[in-house]
Amino acid sequence: MTTTSETSTVKSTDGTKIELDRKGDGPALVIIGAGPTDRTANAPVAELLADQFTVFNYDRRARGGSGDTKPYAVDREYEDLAAVIDVAGGSAHVYGTSGGAVVALEAAARGFGVTKLGLWEPPYVLDDEPTRPPADYEAQIASAVATGRPGDAVELFFTLAVGMPSEQVAPMRDLPFWPAMEGLAQALVYDAAVMGDFRPRPEQLGKVKVPALVVDGGTVPWMSRTADAVADLVPGAQRQTLPGQPHNVDPTAIAPALADFFRA
Repeated sequence: MTTTSETSTVKSTDGTKIELDRKGDGPALVIIGAGPTDRTANAPVAELLADQFTVFNYDRRARGGSGDTKPYAVDREYEDLAAVIDVAGGSAHVYGTSGGAVVALEAAARGFGVTKLGLWEPPYVLDDEPTRPPADYEAQIASAVATGRPGDAVELFFTLAVGMPSEQVAPMRDLPFWPAMEGLAQALVYDAAVMGDFRPRPEQLGKVKVPALVVDGGTVPWMSRTADAVADLVPGAQRQTLPGQPHNVDPTAIAPALADFFRA
């Protein structure tokens, strides 16, 4: 099914323009992305969900058509989301993918108008994992951007945050999609600020009082362990695995799971 998409903008508290696509009809559903992507990365899953929900797929600041008012602070992320939820009618289901799941969790913990949470592989790193991003990860990636080395910032993201071997990442610089990711390097700095030390905060996750579904693909062991931990920390959270799915989950796999959960 193909539905018409309406593109518009809203203003966040600090005046930043936030661009979004509205598609479909039904209960409001906001999608939050992360990493070196803009809202186009979630357009396929938005399309699949739009036959049952009014989907609001937005560009976080410093991505796509959205602005980037300085100075940045992590609180701006939640003000931006609040502006989108306000356009959606004041309350909405929220689906966060990867780092967007962390934004979604924090927004719910802060008492925003989140009615249900769908979470795909939030990238917290538990204390007993053998490797984790270094304490100065945010400083390293910010320095790379500030000194005009966006490609290095993207490489740091993949090696230090994602955990890919450097010998796998280096050849990616020659791939067609690499320049687009370099254009989103500043957003990776903001993602690093949102993640902090990458540890889940039990006191915050315990404040989430809305139904939540934590989903993983079972192919990245540390992310599966994190998904288990998040489901344990969020009161009443449901847990589901989509076997064989990579971190870049297939929209046709995640959309039915989200639709079933949000409809229930």
